[in-house]
Amino acid sequence: MGRRITTVTMLPGMPDTVGGLPAKADAPPPARTLDEAIARSHDIIGEVLDRYPIVARQVLVSGGNDSTVLAHLVREYLDSSPDDGMVHVNTGIGIEDTRQYVRDTAAAWGLPLRELHPRDSYEDLVLGKVIARTGPNAGRRQVWLGFPGPAGHKVMYRRLKDEPLQRNRATILGGRVGRSRKVLYLAGMRWGESDRRFRNAEEIDPQGGIVWCSPIVHFTNAQVADYKRRFLLSRNEVTDHLHMSGECLCGSYAKPGELDEIEFFYPRTAYHIRSLEKKAADLGITNCRWGRKPAGGSTVKPGTVAGRLCSNCPAPTQGGQTDLFQLWAEQGLLSADAARALSEPSTGECSTDAPAA
Repeated sequence: MGRRITTVTMLPGMPDTVGGLPAKADAPPPARTLDEAIARSHDIIGEVLDRYPIVARQVLVSGGNDSTVLAHLVREYLDSSPDDGMVHVNTGIGIEDTRQYVRDTAAAWGLPLRELHPRDSYEDLVLGKVIARTGPNAGRRQVWLGFPGPAGHKVMYRRLKDEPLQRNRATILGGRVGRSRKVLYLAGMRWGESDRRFRNAEEIDPQGGIVWCSPIVHFTNAQVADYKRRFLLSRNEVTDHLHMSGECLCGSYAKPGELDEIEFFYPRTAYHIRSLEKKAADLGITNCRWGRKPAGGSTVKPGTVAGRLCSNCPAPTQGGQTDLFQLWAEQGLLSADAARALSEPSTGECSTDAPAA
């Protein structure tokens, strides 16, 4: 069982800490008040600006609580160049309400917003229309076919999120990369967010022409909630309804019943997914059900990192579909009996009689 992650109500001036020693931290984070945690965030940003030749400062905003808090905290740093501002990756398979929330937030704070789009659409990936452009299979082999399970998440993450960010970086830097010019990507990863973040998140992580920085990595769940209350930050109703931002619904790590939950609150999004299921079924694609583990598909190695920007995609400890009901039970949010009752086996079986959307 992993660390139990809880959110408590903080009294003004109360210190809090994630506890323990994160894998990529030099020392256990000390208990800090919210003001001290904010001061530490500014110190981290200052260290990045001192160490690297940053030519563009961009805060990555998914529409979730963490990225919203981060964007508010760093907004005063986003005016040094024409390329500064907020960045949102529109994966094409997310909830429109979240995209609009990001747009409205940027407008309210007077910040420029870059809305990035992947070169290859989610629909084209699922329907097998994307052919490899490089490598030994260039021009010959499909990149993916069918709806992904856990083993397909790496492809979806690279195509839907990482590719637009890398292309954005290339547009800013051109051919001059490395020591002379770097793009700063400010991201809302936190050690207290999940066990996976506790193992993998770090304050500063340079990678080629990009410097990844997580200024609120030390914030606890309680400090995020307290920050939002103090500064009266607006709420994204999607996070209230679904407990995630919903900016990417590739389905690789979907929990049982998740599509029905999405349909209850956001029927337009569910309609789009079910329509794609029908298209896949009509083409005879075996894995034509969203959020299902493909039958006979490959498994994921224990400890696999789901994706740098995927806060709701926990890497499974065993091969197969991650059961988020069980994860919530481990975090104390559900009883073990309730988790067993809610969890149902998921298969990848499909037929051409998929229900019409």
